[in-house]
Amino acid sequence: MNIRGTIDRPLTHDPKKQAPMKPSTSEPAGSATTDFSTTGATDSRQNRTREMQLIPEALARAHMHERLHQAERERQAVRLATARRMQRRAERASMRARRALAMAVMQ
Repeated sequence: MNIRGTIDRPLTHDPKKQAPMKPSTSEPAGSATTDFSTTGATDSRQNRTREMQLIPEALARAHMHERLHQAERERQAVRLATARRMQRRAERASMRARRALAMAVMQ
């Protein structure tokens, strides 16, 4: 019983064991692309496994790194605004105390 694979269900998913593509008989010879060997396609399939699977992780890591830096900058801005507000409040309290002291001395 010799079962042949189809495009949707190949006999094997290993590109090295798959049969090379044959030129179509319905197209005239040399009409579209020239015939080429499948070694380049096989190499590219084997080459992209680890690197391409790690790209989304690297992108997510870079995105989270950038968001952490942005959050830290926002926290620093909030701390700076709070410190300036507290400094103005302290200066106003100091001026009130000076005025009160001056008024007490004048009377």
